[in-house]
Amino acid sequence: MKKTIQGQAGAPVFDSLAKLGHRFRFIMEMRLYDTLTRETVPLFAADGKRLRMYACGPTVYGPAHIGNFRTFSLLDVLRRTTEVAGLNPLYVRNITDVDDKTIKGSAKDGSTLGEFTKKWTEKFHADCASLNLIVPDVEPRATEHIPEQVAIVEKLLANGNAYVGGDGSVYYRVASFCEYGKLSHFHPEELQTQDTNSAGKANAADEYERDQVADFALWKAQKDEDGAVHWPGPRHPETNLPIEGRPGWHLECSAMSIKYLGESFDLHAGGEDLCFPHHENEIAQSEAATGKPFSRHWMHCVHLLAEGKKMSKSLGNFYTLADLVAQGYDARAVKYLLISSSYRSQLNFTLANLKGAESALKKLDKGIEALLAKAGLSRADFDSPVFDRASADDALKTSFGPALEALFDDMNTAAALGAMWNVLRDEASGNKAALAALKTVLYALGIQPIPSKEDDAGADEAPEEVKALAQKRWEAKQAKDWAAADTLRKQVTELGWTILDRKDGWDLKKA
Repeated sequence: MKKTIQGQAGAPVFDSLAKLGHRFRFIMEMRLYDTLTRETVPLFAADGKRLRMYACGPTVYGPAHIGNFRTFSLLDVLRRTTEVAGLNPLYVRNITDVDDKTIKGSAKDGSTLGEFTKKWTEKFHADCASLNLIVPDVEPRATEHIPEQVAIVEKLLANGNAYVGGDGSVYYRVASFCEYGKLSHFHPEELQTQDTNSAGKANAADEYERDQVADFALWKAQKDEDGAVHWPGPRHPETNLPIEGRPGWHLECSAMSIKYLGESFDLHAGGEDLCFPHHENEIAQSEAATGKPFSRHWMHCVHLLAEGKKMSKSLGNFYTLADLVAQGYDARAVKYLLISSSYRSQLNFTLANLKGAESALKKLDKGIEALLAKAGLSRADFDSPVFDRASADDALKTSFGPALEALFDDMNTAAALGAMWNVLRDEASGNKAALAALKTVLYALGIQPIPSKEDDAGADEAPEEVKALAQKRWEAKQAKDWAAADTLRKQVTELGWTILDRKDGWDLKKA
């Protein structure tokens, strides 16, 4: 594993330059596959200070499913691993709270767009907490960045990259950007051009199929079905009056990433389904507006299958985290399974595999106990925040070094877990340095070991009031009344207790 140093110019340099002193800081070299160049290349901060990374977040029109959370869980590992490597990440992940789906959902729900998306945003955050996902440094919402989006559209209109269509909406002129297709690696002229839909109307949908290349909507003119969802938009080139409407889906990520990370930044990530058209369109509109390269590095996570097939409600293999927890599965096991294969490999999510993940977590706990016994330490010592994680440099010198190396080498989570288990099975390292290294690996993976037995004690000591609330919450979960379950959990928390879910019931732990 190379140790590199980075200077203010941003290019990686090697140990021979260490004599340059305090202007440089040591980092561990981390390599990651780049969708744009189709090569595995070093990941580094161009400014020599912080790795500026952007990830496409959820569209909050319903509960995120486990396919979404595979991507978010793997991106969580990426963010954690870059931190361990010393890359000092600045992590921005957006919330899409205005698009075709959210507008239709709020209308059907009979609520305002803000009320509707707030409910699902809170649900998403609760699921993230259950999966132990780190909160992004910045989490911007599309509706809070309308002026920034309007400014980009006005630049594109002025540059000739955009035009006002017959329906009054503003469209990006794909033919004006000669590098369109450079990320997804196919060419516009080889694909079907679809500027209108089957009804002969302008193709203003937020999403379209892979084999279509359309002049996509940047700003959608106000229409009846949007109801109260509209803002003053870019000025019409002929009338100089604002076009009332709302942004297209692709525009928001360009506006928010540029605002918080700059016109050019280090890494853009998301699920493979976003490569085309979403990320391709982001590049086209951003680079045409700024005249600068958008993101230097692109990472995409491969989809999962569920029970060997694409997830579908009609097939009965469509799972949300709440569905699985309601069946008695531990959210930590869901997280473990979601990251158990490399982000570049397809994962087949099955309930049998999920049970295996739960068994793995129990074995992990036993392995930790065995290492602690050899080191003469207690589980309380290991769980304590005082028990520091090892630095990357120190961790690499221990028996758990190969696990960390696997993460630094294209974030191979499967190899990292395998290397970790090799050590735990042998129980060869019973010293504090190895345990600190294990804690570093677990942190990078975002895996929480099962709480120690001492921490689980005390359920019978809870007051009857708290037990009654916990039981009501359990009953609400069985009835899939998630709102009531969340409210009851909060009441239990406010009384100083934490609910620990089991497959067949619950336990209580003093907070």
